[in-house]
Amino acid sequence: MTDHKPDIAMAERHPENESINKPHGLDSEDVKGHDFTLEQSDLPKGYFRSLNFIGSIFCIGANLGAGTGAFALIAPILSFVDADIGPSPNLNWVALSYLLTSSIGLAFVGRLTDIFGRRWFFIGSGILATIGSIVCATAPTINALIAGECLLGLASAGQILYGAPISELVPMKHRFWAQGYAVTWTIPTSSMSAIVGYAFVYQTSVGWRGVFYFLIALNALITVAFFLFYRPPNFSMKHGGRSKVQYIKQFDYVGAFLFIAGMLFFIMGLSWGGSLHPWKSASVIATIVVGFLCLVAFALYETLVPMEEPFVPIHIFKDRAFVIATLMWSLGASVYYANAILWPSMVFTLFASDHGVMWAGWASCLANAGITLGELFVPLGTIFKKRHWQIRAAFFGGSVFVACMATCNQDTFSRAAVLMFFGSLLIGYNEIANSTVITLAVADQREIGTANGIASSLRNCISTICSTVYTTVLANRLASTIPAQVPSALIKAGLPSGSVAAFLAALSGAGKMSAVDGVTPAIEAIGVRAYKGASSDAFRTVFLTTLAFSGLGMVLSIFYPNVDPLLTNKVSVQIHSKGKEDVGAEVKRVDSQV
Repeated sequence: MTDHKPDIAMAERHPENESINKPHGLDSEDVKGHDFTLEQSDLPKGYFRSLNFIGSIFCIGANLGAGTGAFALIAPILSFVDADIGPSPNLNWVALSYLLTSSIGLAFVGRLTDIFGRRWFFIGSGILATIGSIVCATAPTINALIAGECLLGLASAGQILYGAPISELVPMKHRFWAQGYAVTWTIPTSSMSAIVGYAFVYQTSVGWRGVFYFLIALNALITVAFFLFYRPPNFSMKHGGRSKVQYIKQFDYVGAFLFIAGMLFFIMGLSWGGSLHPWKSASVIATIVVGFLCLVAFALYETLVPMEEPFVPIHIFKDRAFVIATLMWSLGASVYYANAILWPSMVFTLFASDHGVMWAGWASCLANAGITLGELFVPLGTIFKKRHWQIRAAFFGGSVFVACMATCNQDTFSRAAVLMFFGSLLIGYNEIANSTVITLAVADQREIGTANGIASSLRNCISTICSTVYTTVLANRLASTIPAQVPSALIKAGLPSGSVAAFLAALSGAGKMSAVDGVTPAIEAIGVRAYKGASSDAFRTVFLTTLAFSGLGMVLSIFYPNVDPLLTNKVSVQIHSKGKEDVGAEVKRVDSQV
């Protein structure tokens, strides 16, 4: 009896007789395709030990590792890249190109793979990722590297969208375990990305290009594994004798265009502000406004215009668990990005001078290592039940730990390391717990890719807004605290006032300390300490700023529903062996005739 309750609840949440977004002339079964959900007990004996299942689980997890590494591995060492094949004023576009293409692609991959099947999309993403890695590995200029990162960003839409393909293959009660397994693949490519990147630069002859040589091999292996083992239901199994052309004709091209334009302009404007252009510039303001208006138009179009194949079925937003999990996933990611952006900068600014580059690389990994460890703890939560209370506690604890980073300065590395690690650990728990709930909350599991894709795109958009706020606050505070504290300390120590600008330039890496007129070791030590103090004051403000977003998440968590009843023995999709596609199509046709 317990196993049937979720089905009743899901049916009540999403009645099939809604008029909006219901196809005309086709029943919902024809549009969404055959429902492959079955009980775990109905699976063939030894299914979870079969080569196809194990191979599929392997390539989905490895795919996630490769997708995150496409940018995470190169991001910490971009200054070395710029020194080698630059300098270029377009260096920021290396990050921006990956962010834009992946944010747009996530929703498309989720929706299209729900309709047409996932196999060839993921094989295609592996091929594209391999090509993108080759372009980056051989890039003679920064612009060529940007082109390669564009390809990697597009490919990553089929790589980091791991929640749907891995969740649908296992019983719903084991989805937390499945997603916990997948993130283990991000340990070398995300958690340890800084140290791996520095290791390539300092300890190999190939330098930064070694990152992409590694990704070439990994992506090629993954592509072959997808081809050999990953065989989820394809188009003919989903839709029987229906034509792909018909679905292509019915696709929501207007909604897709508005979504692309909105995400492209909005995220681009946010990323430009304060870095490539001043916030008050017409380029930034116009881009953000146009992007926002396109997203508003997209939401209105999807809600009000009946269509046969909506880009985003609006009814998925009627589920409270899905909406709250998506928002908390996004807000948790905002705290994660605060850690990922601020902590390495804090390490190198406040602590690295007393140790060394490799020490700083290891210390910079603390935040990402905490995130990954927290993600790995998520499966253990199934032992204690009451998942919604676990998410509330983890989000609250992680937010408090990160906010307490405001008490740290250049003399408190141990305290900062402990707070950052445990804050990241709890936020990491929140990350995977919420992303798993998103897959559970989809009433119709045939739309799991669509829901996972749009949630991932929203997460990228919201976390970009938050990270933009953090970087802007940090820049503004540094522009205030450094002039207020450092020059006076230097002049008091005996440095000529005319040498202050040169001293500050040397600290930022734009000059050499030996070239500063009047500097002595004692004056340098005083100036460096004043600079660290001013920087720690700026970091303090940013860590307090995280409370604005984490506080909203804490409020939302109050309304988090209990998802334990959804943890059933049902499996949404079964991997089939080669040659079963036509059999599946025949079964579908027989079913429809009956």
